[in-house]
Amino acid sequence: MTRRGNAVSRPEAPRGPLQAARRQHLLEALQRDGWMRISDLSRRLGAAPVTIRRDLAQLAAEGLVQRVHGGVALIEPGDPPTPEEEPTTGLDSLSGRTLGMLVPSLDYYWPDVARGAEEAARELDMRVVLRGSSYDTEDDTPQLTRLVDRMGVDALIVVPRMDAPTAGRTIDWLAHIGVPVVLLERSATVGAHHAVMESVVTDHALGAAMAVRHLTSLGHRRVGLVLDANSPTRPHVRRGWLDAAAECDMNPQDTLEAVIPDIRSPDRDALLDQVLDRCRETATTALLVHADAEAIALVQRCEERHLTVPGDLSIVAYDDEVVGLFSPPLTAVRPPRRSIGRAAVRLVADRLADPDRPTHRVVISPSLRIRESTAAPRV
Repeated sequence: MTRRGNAVSRPEAPRGPLQAARRQHLLEALQRDGWMRISDLSRRLGAAPVTIRRDLAQLAAEGLVQRVHGGVALIEPGDPPTPEEEPTTGLDSLSGRTLGMLVPSLDYYWPDVARGAEEAARELDMRVVLRGSSYDTEDDTPQLTRLVDRMGVDALIVVPRMDAPTAGRTIDWLAHIGVPVVLLERSATVGAHHAVMESVVTDHALGAAMAVRHLTSLGHRRVGLVLDANSPTRPHVRRGWLDAAAECDMNPQDTLEAVIPDIRSPDRDALLDQVLDRCRETATTALLVHADAEAIALVQRCEERHLTVPGDLSIVAYDDEVVGLFSPPLTAVRPPRRSIGRAAVRLVADRLADPDRPTHRVVISPSLRIRESTAAPRV
């Protein structure tokens, strides 16, 4: 398995023919009953729904079966299609479909993403089954398996943990599950040829660069970077900071770059003080801080040390979850949370309506909200 940033790739396992016995039993069951649900076939054949889905996908490719409303049917030679079997196109074919959605948190960042997904699903008469995981989970597959096997979802919108030991196995499983899959705020490739999976992501590097350009337009020549140690967005924000620094003819080595642990760490307060000390030592007059909690903690630390924001130090937060409510309201980069949720549903819907369409990757730009925590540096 190889890793490139958030991308995970592994050699694609060979996919042999269906087991002869299961294939024969499946065809016999359809011959006898004419039409069956996947859940019924799963119980009758003693195979997992995901296995049945894969088998049916292969049989459909051979022209032996086709999906009908609520299940699958055998195609008899010369049989005219019934109205239920006639292919449907556009939004009408999506009515009643269920989308499984797995996100790593239900209390920060992701609620707005889920709201956007649910809005888009309602517009298409589809339903979202939302489940929460964790940034600390070792394996997302059990949750995803329940969505597919027990809930019978028609597609998945997933935020997998890409740094887990099981990430490669999870991505491979998703690539061969037999239902459409869209990755959200993650990207991955599969197989020997690194085929990309469909995804919707925020251009976080662009957002960071927008923040740096805003600060340099105010006259700041040294813009430091402070990052949340546990955020998967961290490398993208850092890349944008470096790109903008080069564009604005700033040397990152002249300022500071720091990584702050979460609030549970006993070292957190000392590291925040070190950030402010390094600002003074390097004559850094502005900071880009990811995420909101770290930005708020730094402003409060400034107050304790009798430093003013933005008088002594301008601060731009990255995430804009709560910093607009703070005093002073902080200038912030806002990822398009609701928009990426909506885009993921639309991407899944388009795949369900047209299974043969090319793979799509959607990149959406964040926005910069200018408030009261940034100003020109003191002369």
